[in-house]
Amino acid sequence: MKRFALAPICALALLLACGGEHSDSGHASTPAAPETAGGEAATAAPATPADLPNGLLVALSQFEVSPEGKVLPRPKAARLEILTRQGGAWQVQAIEDPESNVFHKAMVFDGGGGPGILTLGGSAAALKLWRHQDGAWKAETLWKKDFGGKFSRMRDAEAADLDGDGRDELAVATHDQGVVAIVDRQDDGSWKVDEIDHAKDTFVHEIEIGDLDGDGILEVYATPSEPNRLDGSLQEGKVTRYVPAKGEGRTVVADLGDRHAKEILVGDVDGDGRDELYASVEARVEGSGASLRIVEPVEIRRYDAGTDPKARDVIATLDDRLCRVLTAGDVDGDGKKEMVAAGFKSGLWLLRPGKDPHAPWQVTSIDRNSSGFEHAALLTDLDGDGVDELYVASDDQGEIRRYVWNGNGFSKEVIHRRTPVGSAIIFNLMPVPVSLLK
Repeated sequence: MKRFALAPICALALLLACGGEHSDSGHASTPAAPETAGGEAATAAPATPADLPNGLLVALSQFEVSPEGKVLPRPKAARLEILTRQGGAWQVQAIEDPESNVFHKAMVFDGGGGPGILTLGGSAAALKLWRHQDGAWKAETLWKKDFGGKFSRMRDAEAADLDGDGRDELAVATHDQGVVAIVDRQDDGSWKVDEIDHAKDTFVHEIEIGDLDGDGILEVYATPSEPNRLDGSLQEGKVTRYVPAKGEGRTVVADLGDRHAKEILVGDVDGDGRDELYASVEARVEGSGASLRIVEPVEIRRYDAGTDPKARDVIATLDDRLCRVLTAGDVDGDGKKEMVAAGFKSGLWLLRPGKDPHAPWQVTSIDRNSSGFEHAALLTDLDGDGVDELYVASDDQGEIRRYVWNGNGFSKEVIHRRTPVGSAIIFNLMPVPVSLLK
């Protein structure tokens, strides 16, 4: 059984969500000696273009730093960093919101009034849509609420046309009162909020949207669980489904018993033409502090339409306590999707389905020297070449990295460095067109 001690960064995460500038930009474009995931010599990946048509949104919480360089458990204003590549170097601009102390997510969103950058804030819980106007970022507040619990946070959101009106709505997860809501722009420009679920003393960390039953009507999936604990005690959780277009409320699609999942992924990863749901179920542990040990490791479970909620269709296990990011895309340009799982301490893992996608998948290490409490990661095609790159926030190493498939493995490039390490927790990475930033 593997033993884990909690790093100081976990206490900061618990403080914010679960928990002056102290960063600089890295300029390591295609190293002279490229590295694979494991640090071995590799075939060189194509050089990173001098200019990219898309940038990276980095949603984070930042902490005060003492004059001696010590990270203090005092959060500062919520911060969004926007990384773009121009003239052969990675550039950084930022948006800060002193009303909140964390941005859990930022993403491009157009609900019918023109595209902007949507941020999900915590304490205060606010959805804001930022647009670049007259040389500055200006925010429109779509929804702000004190949910009445110990915490008040917008935790996750996904956008899709949930009611068939040709305009995207937002499905939003909050904590700590377990609210799942649909936020919809009205014809007069106002925003309507429909709280479709509510559960006292409940955290909802994740929202996914998809069509598992193939009927052409989108479903919303969420991850309600008991409030966060870091002491190893049991934390019950489920995965729930809602179908707004049909007026269907909460249905439990995954009953995880005394375990829970803070991360789910919905999409057609195996290429069979039908969406499936993947849940990253956190480990069962015993003991506390330095003696905390894994009894059952992280399991990545698969659910299809009609799967028994108590089923345990495990496609992969990770020798880790947590895995709070799953992302899917085509890393090698073969037209087939892969999945990347970002573990708490075990590193980055590439998962490939075989002939039977219900059987255990092939799991290979991308990089063992990459870790973080959230360990945000994203497969996306920022350079527009038709093949996804992997972007990772390795908070324990103070770096944001870009991984590109080189034919044998992944070549790694550091695109952003932060000092001191631990002065921020990065919660989410998302793409943004550079044209939206002007």
